[in-house]
Amino acid sequence: MINCQKELPEFIKSRMDFLMKDLINTDYGKNLVVGLTPERGDVLIQSNDYLDISEHVEIRGRLIESLQNKKSDMFMSSIFLHDNNNKYMLENELSKYTNFSNSYISQSGWNANVSLLQAICVPDTNVYIDFFAHMSMWEGARYSCAKIRPFMHNNSNHLRKLIQRNGPGIIVVDSIYSTIGTIAPLEEIVSIAQEYGCVTVVDESHSLGVYGENGAGMLSSLGLSEKVDFMTASLAKAFAYRAGLICTNSNFGQCIPYTAFSNIFSSTMMNYEIYGLKATLDVIRSVDDRREALFSLSKRLRLGLREIGLDIRSQSHIISLETGDEYNTKLVRDILEEQGIFGSVFCRPATPKNRNIIRFSMNSSLTNEDVDRIISVCKCLLENENVYFK
Repeated sequence: MINCQKELPEFIKSRMDFLMKDLINTDYGKNLVVGLTPERGDVLIQSNDYLDISEHVEIRGRLIESLQNKKSDMFMSSIFLHDNNNKYMLENELSKYTNFSNSYISQSGWNANVSLLQAICVPDTNVYIDFFAHMSMWEGARYSCAKIRPFMHNNSNHLRKLIQRNGPGIIVVDSIYSTIGTIAPLEEIVSIAQEYGCVTVVDESHSLGVYGENGAGMLSSLGLSEKVDFMTASLAKAFAYRAGLICTNSNFGQCIPYTAFSNIFSSTMMNYEIYGLKATLDVIRSVDDRREALFSLSKRLRLGLREIGLDIRSQSHIISLETGDEYNTKLVRDILEEQGIFGSVFCRPATPKNRNIIRFSMNSSLTNEDVDRIISVCKCLLENENVYFK
C-alpha cells in the first residue's frame, strides 16, 4: 500500500483522522469485519451465493462463448439502446419469470433501490419504511427529500397508525431482511396499502431465486406479484451476479430509465453480462434440489441453535447471532473463526452501535455435519462466561 502523506485542509483532515481512528486503526487493530483468513476445511457461511451457482459449468461456458463471439458493445447509457437489444429481451423474460408487467436491469441492487425511490418520489412524499429495510432504500428516500416515516420492524399496526396520521405514501419493505433473516408480513402490507391508497415497494434481494416456483420470488409464491406496485432485487445474491432489477406493474416502468440519474449517467451493461445473466436465469429455474437443500439445512440450524438456548429471530436462510457491543462481537468472532466457523460481522454503519450481529448466510452445498459443527461451537460459546448474546 502506498503511504500517501499529502496534507489535506483541516476541515477534511479532521474527518479523516476521526474515520482512521474509528474504522481503520481501531482498538482491535483493524476494522471489526476483518478477522482470520479461512483455510481448507473451514465452514464458510459468508457468501450470498445461496444456491452455490457462481462457478456453475453451464454459466461459465456460456460466458466464455459470449466473450469469444463478442459483438460491438455500446459504451453509453442504456437510454440510447434500441428495442432489439439483448438487454431488453432479457428484461422481458425477467418480467414473465417474476410475474410483473415490465422489468429494468440496473447496474446493482443499490442502484436499483436508489433509482426507483429517486424516480417515484417528489419532495415531501410520505415514505413509510421498515426500520430494518436496506440502507439503499433509506438513501433513495433521502436523495428525493421525501418525508421518511419509519415503522417498527414487521409491525403492521404501527404502520397503519402512521398512515392514518399522515396520509397515503410509499410503503417500503424487504421480503427477507438481510440482517436477522426475518420475513415481512407481505399479505398484511399489501392489504394496508390497498386500504389506504398507498404504493408498495418490496425488495426481494434475498428471496428471488430462492422462494417460489422455479425461484420466482416470495411475492410470486404468495400470489402477490400483480398486487404490488414495485419490486426490486440485487442479482448479487442467489443469482451470484453483479446487477440489480426493478419490476413494475404500471407504465412507470417505462419512465424509470429516463428519470433515474444512475441510469442516465452510467454506461449500460455489456453484451457478455447479459448472456451471463440469461444463463444464470436458466440455471436458477432448474435447481429445485438446491432450494430444497437450502431450506432443509437452514431449518436444521435454526432449530439446533434454539434448542441449545440461543434466541434466533430468523425465519429464513439468513441466521444471525446478536452479539451486542464491539468488544463482545470481536470475542465471539475470534472464537468462531478459531474453530473454523466463518460468518460475517455486521457493525456500524450497517447496524446501530452496540447492536452488532454475526450473520450466517446458508448455502445449499453445506452438509448436515457442517450445521452440527456450527451448533456445537455455538453451544460452547453459550457456556463461555466471557461472552454474551442479546
